[in-house]
Amino acid sequence: MMSSESIRLVEVGPRDGLQNEARQVPTATKVELIERLAAAGHRTVEATSFVSPKWVPQMADAAEVYPSIRQRPGVSYPVLTPNLQGYQRARAVGVAEVAVFAAASEAFSQRNINASIEESIARFLPVLEQARTDGVRVRGYVSTVLGCPYQGAVPLADVVRVARRLHELGCYEVSLGDTIGVGTAGKARQMLQAVAAEVPMAALAVHFHDTWGQALANVHACVEAGVRVVDASVAGLGGCPYAAGASGNVASEDVVYLLHGLGFDTGVDLSALVATGRWISAGLGRENGSKVGKAWRDPA
Repeated sequence: MMSSESIRLVEVGPRDGLQNEARQVPTATKVELIERLAAAGHRTVEATSFVSPKWVPQMADAAEVYPSIRQRPGVSYPVLTPNLQGYQRARAVGVAEVAVFAAASEAFSQRNINASIEESIARFLPVLEQARTDGVRVRGYVSTVLGCPYQGAVPLADVVRVARRLHELGCYEVSLGDTIGVGTAGKARQMLQAVAAEVPMAALAVHFHDTWGQALANVHACVEAGVRVVDASVAGLGGCPYAAGASGNVASEDVVYLLHGLGFDTGVDLSALVATGRWISAGLGRENGSKVGKAWRDPA
């Protein structure tokens, strides 16, 4: 399949990628990572998360990170705001786009945030209402769309219901996340098509973790099914702390290489992205999680 169609990557490395790092990452490093990713051509870079520092210590400096970014025209820098308090903190430093999240699995919602799916949605309803008043765009995430570490399989009907609810409540885009990375291509495509029957495909994104080595296959299957927004994390940073052997998000470098090979335009300079992945991996003292990042050789 060759195409000159565009696919937008949502770079989640600075937020989803770093949030579970055990060692505190310096604020200046986070800011430089965000700026380097935007300079490489990303149009959406998820910058940080305005959550309770008690629960996510790595994101305690959100109010310092965001205003320090030298923002590029045409680039969005969304942040996660799980409740109104987080939203107000984000707005106080000039945030223009936010994200909220819910799980498709009742068991995961209870274990992860000690609330039912309905209760979790009730917590961020005020965010959506205030954002509408403020003219702030809201992205929605649905986690555990292809499996849950506590309940196992997650019924498709539950995924569709939560995704539809987020879209109806005003999320301009809903990202469907395989949090524990157990999905396979056929199931990923089936899940996407089931949701797309209720939510326009143009309002959907996919978010795959590579725990079982299936993330790229899943991205390919969903792109073939029509999705045009893909979440990814530079150097494969991140992972679900609740999933055994979680190896992190699918690496942005690997996704860009795949999509360019299919003839899609991402707007991302792969060489600059690889350099950024190597830089942050070295800075964190961890192995580069990108196959492309390891194999890449700069032209002589």
